[in-house]
Amino acid sequence: MKKYLILFILFLSFSTLAYSQTTLQGTVIDVNTHEALVGASVCKVNATNGEKLATTNAKGHFTINAHGITQLKFAMVGYNSRIIDVTALKRQYLDIALEPSTVDLQPVVVTASREGQARQDAPIAISKINSTQIKDAKATALYQLLNKVAGVYMVNLGNEQHTMAIRQPITYNALYLYMEDGLPIRPTGIFNHNSLYEINMSGVKDIEVIKGPASSLYGSNSIGGAVNFITQGPPSGYAGNVSVQGDNYHYRRVDADGGFSQGKFGLYVGGYIAHQENSWQDYSNFDKYSGNFKTTYDFNATTRLTTAAAYNYLNTQTPGSLDSAHFYNRSYGANSRFTYRKVKSFRASTRLDHQWDDKNSTFVTLFFRDNSTAQLPSYYISDVRDNTGKYLSSNGQVNDQKFKSYGLLAQHRADFDFLHSRLIAGVYMDDSPSSYYAQYLNIDKDVQNNYYTGFTNTGRYIDNYNIKLFNTAAYMQYEIKPVEALRIVGGLRYDRVHYDFTNGLPTGSTKYKQQETNNFNIVAPKLGITYDLGHNKGFYANYSVGFQPPETGDLYSSRQLTPLKQATFDNYEVGGWFSAFNKKLYFEMSLFDLEGHNEIISQLLPDNTTQNQNAGATRHRGIEYALTLAPIKELTFRFSGTNARHTYVEYSEVRTSNGTSTVISYNGNRMNNAPAWIANSELTYKPLYLPGFRIATEWQHINQYYTNPANTKTYSGYDIYNLRLGYDMKSSVLKGAGIWFNVLNLTNKLYATTVTSNQYGDTYNAAPPRTYTLGISYSFSKY
Repeated sequence: MKKYLILFILFLSFSTLAYSQTTLQGTVIDVNTHEALVGASVCKVNATNGEKLATTNAKGHFTINAHGITQLKFAMVGYNSRIIDVTALKRQYLDIALEPSTVDLQPVVVTASREGQARQDAPIAISKINSTQIKDAKATALYQLLNKVAGVYMVNLGNEQHTMAIRQPITYNALYLYMEDGLPIRPTGIFNHNSLYEINMSGVKDIEVIKGPASSLYGSNSIGGAVNFITQGPPSGYAGNVSVQGDNYHYRRVDADGGFSQGKFGLYVGGYIAHQENSWQDYSNFDKYSGNFKTTYDFNATTRLTTAAAYNYLNTQTPGSLDSAHFYNRSYGANSRFTYRKVKSFRASTRLDHQWDDKNSTFVTLFFRDNSTAQLPSYYISDVRDNTGKYLSSNGQVNDQKFKSYGLLAQHRADFDFLHSRLIAGVYMDDSPSSYYAQYLNIDKDVQNNYYTGFTNTGRYIDNYNIKLFNTAAYMQYEIKPVEALRIVGGLRYDRVHYDFTNGLPTGSTKYKQQETNNFNIVAPKLGITYDLGHNKGFYANYSVGFQPPETGDLYSSRQLTPLKQATFDNYEVGGWFSAFNKKLYFEMSLFDLEGHNEIISQLLPDNTTQNQNAGATRHRGIEYALTLAPIKELTFRFSGTNARHTYVEYSEVRTSNGTSTVISYNGNRMNNAPAWIANSELTYKPLYLPGFRIATEWQHINQYYTNPANTKTYSGYDIYNLRLGYDMKSSVLKGAGIWFNVLNLTNKLYATTVTSNQYGDTYNAAPPRTYTLGISYSFSKY
């Protein structure tokens, strides 16, 4: 008996030893965010083919039998693959970090359907800025990232303030949807062209941009485009980073973030503090505090709870624009020293994800917003003159808008064997009570020096109202694959936008109703196809509708007498992509025709007042393209651009002179502030002999454009060049340390990010002169 017991123990020992020698485990993570990569492939490498051995789970883990294997390949869509020599391993556990590819234009995206999918399966124009591009750019404002995307021109208005141009002219209208992790950062009807200062740049890992309408999935305002900021999640193991930077115009910023995952729980916290004073532009001091918080809890392998919160605070002086004399003399003085903008933004959400089986999954999200924007805007300061042009007085306003939101988003996905189809259906509810007031200011002016010296608040309200805003929606998207190469996607969304307006002004002080209710019922369809030609080539086509209900500020202003209805936009587009030279070259292109109807425009009336009316129709036609070339591993060239023609189909103004009113039609004219060509190009070098070093040069081009609808005045546009250098220590005692040096506007070009013409002349939003930024960082992680 003792002999058999000894033989059994020896057998177990040899079996355990053999298993430990052939079993290999590991974790695959993103090299930048240190988040676990789900669905990464672990393949056997040999002379003829790569045999797939395993796929990483929700924690990024894998286990394989490595008996007889000499090399393993780790790969994932959108990432550079890695090959590991197994024979050289000193332990049976691997930590693999994959880097997002800056060459592949077909990554995995989530914004196209609120589900992860390959870019080539989405019949829309969508681009992604990944964590490597964000890390390398070291941007101090989001325009430095978004302007790399074909068809996007984010206009820098200073101190993180901005406006946008995507398939539209440079506009301040509510034609774009901004989201964080798929949730709009503001409710329908309360758009702010500056609202991306309510994003924590430090906590963003990816940015996805849909160009063209996405209303069939996301609803209102996603007409020119939708921008989704995907935030950092808890890292695998632990990781952290801290950085300090500053520039030659007294911009100072500190970033810090970190997190961990332990068992079922994960945590990430990150943010930054920025401060500027005595900059190149007079009266442009500002402070910004931003922070993100995210936790995850895995109840089991199929159920996860994610809780997130974001807080952003901005306090900035607002110097306003310059006249032509000051602009061309590089005289950046402000004509007042009391205008400002103060913003407080808080968002929180809780999302529960559940995977019922391989073909069914559901998520439910509850969200909350609390936002206030108080300002004394420079653009509302105006002079009053008599009929001869003699100066009489000046006035302005101070205003404050607040809202709170309580909302729900729920979505279910079901896959079917029939035609390999997929159904996505969801509901959305957003209850956002809001308030707004504006008070009249008497402005004191030094007329001789054209300088506003101070103001007196009269206490008289221009506007004072509350709105109960309730948006409910249901949407559905169904896709089928009748053959392997063809995918057909149809979508439909119904929105009901309800405004309940209560006027706080005294009875008789305004012509508008004391109380009013408006309902907008809108249906937005889409239909698209993609066709895979094989060998990394394919094309797509789609038709979609975007809609824009009236903004509450347009509809309920005390000066607004005309009822308004929603504007609609029909979008037709085709596009395609291909790769060549063994995936060293990628190219994608989209052609679009966007037709706007019943657009809400501000029309000049015979009494020289303005009134919002559904009186506009426009046409936007163009081509967007992006080329990426990597002839060798160390060198990457990117070129992206758009050529477009933006035209007034129906647009007119009323001009009054000597008591006679004349209607001036601009039908067929080019729209003002609409460059015909926007381009951005970048050349990046990362030498293999010096791992961690990078140098990149960038070119930004804005073509000449008209600055008035009559097409009688133009701005020449500009070309600027940027230089970025950085070095991240990969080894030695300084491992984890980094340093970077960026030079923006390398040639010290005098240019304006936007120019506006009116009857009194041109105004210029001056861009910064040559700016040097120096920063250092230190990061650490478990892997």
